Amino acid sequence: MRRRSALVTGARRGIGRATAFALAEAGFDLLISDAHDGPETEETLAGIRERGARGDFVRQDIADLDEHVAVVERCYATFGGLDCLVNNAGIQIQKRVDLLEAGPEEFDKLIRVNLRGTFFLTQAVARRMVAESQDSCSRTIITITSANAVMVSPEKSFYCLSKSALSMAVQLFAVRLAEHNIACFEIRPGLIRTGMTAPVRDSYGARIERGLSPVRRWGEASEVAKAAASLATGALPFSTGHAINIDGGLLIFRL
Repeated sequence: MRRRSALVTGARRGIGRATAFALAEAGFDLLISDAHDGPETEETLAGIRERGARGDFVRQDIADLDEHVAVVERCYATFGGLDCLVNNAGIQIQKRVDLLEAGPEEFDKLIRVNLRGTFFLTQAVARRMVAESQDSCSRTIITITSANAVMVSPEKSFYCLSKSALSMAVQLFAVRLAEHNIACFEIRPGLIRTGMTAPVRDSYGARIERGLSPVRRWGEASEVAKAAASLATGALPFSTGHAINIDGGLLIFRL
């Protein structure tokens, strides 16, 4: 019997790496992709193998739509199928700027990677999954967005726009793919301790201590990964299209 397999984008480090490890522990073989290669990639692959799973890597710029089909087919050729896609790859703005000063170049860059690339990779995976037999087990597409999908940060407007649009994309795919037994979910991380958040660690750390989120600490990548693994293994079999907040209560509306 074929082991389950998953494609995790942006998995060289951070939330992507933690997700790959959690899925490996849950019985998935992994194809991981990232725009960069190097020692961190080998560390991730080694960690996958240490957890008893097969791991393979492909260098991928998700903004390059011409690469998508080849990456999907690589997963089918290597593992004989694809049961889960985790859309984790994404970029943050290079410099936080006033909304009235933000320019079109960075807008295009953020949208091209975070939204356009993720949307069309999801489309490529969905088409391939739909082409499979309807007798296959349930499959899952999980998209990592951000608390900024719904929480306004005017100094990083383009990032907010890219993530909020992904929220709608998850729901669109969920409705379209439900008849094919493909569930789609969104995970919204809050303030998570990763390389991406390192530049604001001190400033946000102080705000967390003052109660910015009810749980007064940074979240860990492994906590986001646990949510992804739970969804991938069918923990919510009668759900699709929903957002799971892994945020220490940050998104709770409070007076």
